[in-house]
Amino acid sequence: MSPKALLTLTVLPDRYAICRLDAKAPVPAWASDGEFLSITRTSDELSIICLEVNIPVDAQCMAGWRVLKCEGPLDFTLTGVMASIADPLADAAIAIFPIATHDTDYVLVKEAQLEAAVNALTSYGHVVRV
Repeated sequence: MSPKALLTLTVLPDRYAICRLDAKAPVPAWASDGEFLSITRTSDELSIICLEVNIPVDAQCMAGWRVLKCEGPLDFTLTGVMASIADPLADAAIAIFPIATHDTDYVLVKEAQLEAAVNALTSYGHVVRV
């Protein structure tokens, strides 16, 4: 059995929202500010994760998310990184929205569950900076 992948995670200070737009929609200007931004286009949708305060009232979004950033960069040969985050959060009944970038991984949790998420991750052995 492999040892646990123990990580240092940082909670970003702002609230974020997960938005769904039409697959052919242009990326809106309101999505571009903030420390964290994720834009993914597929044949089915344009998905944007951005600062909640930037979103117009008529946008189709789920607000109230907080972002936990794995301090990186993480080597591509590492295995079990997301599992070491997802497993303790699943055990604590906390839903996640994971995102990976070239250098690291991010996990979004609903703000109402942030304290429970931090407790679950630190109990597992991770360091979480709030």
